[in-house]
Amino acid sequence: MDSRNLPIENLSFDDCWELLDNDTVGRLAIVVDEHPEIFPVNYVVHLRSIVFRTAPGSKLWGARMERPAALEIDGYDSSTERAWSVVVRGDTEIIEDQAVRDAVDGLGLEPWQPGEKANYVRLGAKALTGRRFQVNRPDVWNTRVQDRRRASFE
Repeated sequence: MDSRNLPIENLSFDDCWELLDNDTVGRLAIVVDEHPEIFPVNYVVHLRSIVFRTAPGSKLWGARMERPAALEIDGYDSSTERAWSVVVRGDTEIIEDQAVRDAVDGLGLEPWQPGEKANYVRLGAKALTGRRFQVNRPDVWNTRVQDRRRASFE
C-alpha cells in the first residue's frame, strides 16, 4: 500500500502527554543567533510542561531570551508497525523556585551528560500536536539495515 493511502491518526492532548510522560529524551528547537538550532535533551513532564536541566550555553541563553521553542519526540512500535510523533511548542522560562526544582528532581530529572547542570528550564505548552500512522512495509532487500521497520518483517 502506498503511504499516501495510509490513515493518519491525530492524537488527543491526553495521548500526547502520555507519550511525553513515558519518554525521556527529546529534541529541543530554539533560535540561536537568529537561526534555528536543535539539541537533544533529557526531560520530565511536570504540571503538563516540559522541564530539563542545562549548563550555561546556548540552551540557557535561548531560554533567557524568552523566544518560542519546541520539543519533538517520536517512536516506532515494531509489534504494531506504527510510528508516532509529538511536538510541544511554547515559551521557555528559568525555574528559580527551589521547591519546584525539588519536585522536578523527585520525578527523576537526572542529566545524562556529565557536568553541572544547575539551571532548570520549563517549556510551557502553548500548542501540542501528535500523530500516529501505519508505516509502509519496507522492501527488506533494498531497505537500509538500520531501518527500524525491518525488525517487524525479518
